[in-house]
Amino acid sequence: MINIAFIIGTRPEIVKCAPLYAALQEDKNFCPRIIATGQHREMADETFEAFGIIPQINLGIMRAGQSLTQVTQRALEGLDATVVPGELDAVIVHGDTASTLAGAIYAFQNRIPLIHVEAGLRSHHAGSPFPEEANRKLVGQIANLHLAPTEGARANLLREGIHSDAIFVTGNTVVDALQNFISNNRTPRSEQIEFIVSRQKPIIIASAHRREGWHDLAEVASALREIARLNDVSLVVPLHKNPIVREAFVPALSGLENVFLIEPLSYPEYVDLLNNSSLIISDSSGAEEEGPTLGIRTLVLRTVTERPEAVSTGVAKLTGRDLKSILNNATDALVEIHNQGDRVHLGQPYGDGNASARCVAAIAKYFGKLPADHIAYQWSII
Repeated sequence: MINIAFIIGTRPEIVKCAPLYAALQEDKNFCPRIIATGQHREMADETFEAFGIIPQINLGIMRAGQSLTQVTQRALEGLDATVVPGELDAVIVHGDTASTLAGAIYAFQNRIPLIHVEAGLRSHHAGSPFPEEANRKLVGQIANLHLAPTEGARANLLREGIHSDAIFVTGNTVVDALQNFISNNRTPRSEQIEFIVSRQKPIIIASAHRREGWHDLAEVASALREIARLNDVSLVVPLHKNPIVREAFVPALSGLENVFLIEPLSYPEYVDLLNNSSLIISDSSGAEEEGPTLGIRTLVLRTVTERPEAVSTGVAKLTGRDLKSILNNATDALVEIHNQGDRVHLGQPYGDGNASARCVAAIAKYFGKLPADHIAYQWSII
């Protein structure tokens, strides 16, 4: 048996790794385990529960007000104190968080093969997103196996000198998770989601939390207020836990009957709301993938993106954080929704729901469990 540890800590990592963890559990060649850093403890715990996952180890590193350096330091110290390197044949990290960076450094310094899921994403701007762009580039230099979600991500890795034999294009596991939940979720709809849906108005999900955009949050909040004031919609704003976000959004968006300022949703609640939405306005990387996967028009509150595929198809647009740009693009999108419907069918830029199976095949090939000429990457934009 090949012993593999996922080192993950945030809700998006859990969502995207859950289908791969399940797929590895079903393969007799592998014995996967979960090491949770606790980077997003409260939201992480409920997301693990939603997927029926119990981590074998939880480092519990989260502290109020800690810096990025402290998050990485505590994760590394926790891994050193609790994990026996000789028991692991590989470490899997996902994406670009502080937990990702810490897990990658731990694997590298203990000479454990490192597998990077969602490898190769690049905005080509070191400060956007910050610190994620630097994190994933650093991980890319020490990973042994790169599971890239798209051909564009593969091309980025090749340009950085990564050998083609170490890269496999799989699609994005977020599509697997989303499709599985939409098809199989049996969680009863919450009262607040039921009320919002029952209004039978176009639902807009809006959020902003990125560190590099904190100075523009008031501008974003003003734009959202204008969108709600001028349109007969339901504007749903799940409030990020960060006080900086709340201080900008709550005063600006309170007092409008069609604005719903709500606490962060559980993953089942979020998928339910998303599946009933018409428009997304967000700087969230997950929303940037999930919206286009469902054909939902998505306005990305950034000027650059490491996920250009949906922008290329036209289902997503980069608006930046300027009030006028956000308002104009939202107005155009709402007109399109009124005239053409709330779904845009322009292909699947991020996968077909079989990314986890391709990841397992690539990992099996790496460990010699598949023929040398087996092609583990077959997916491309359809």
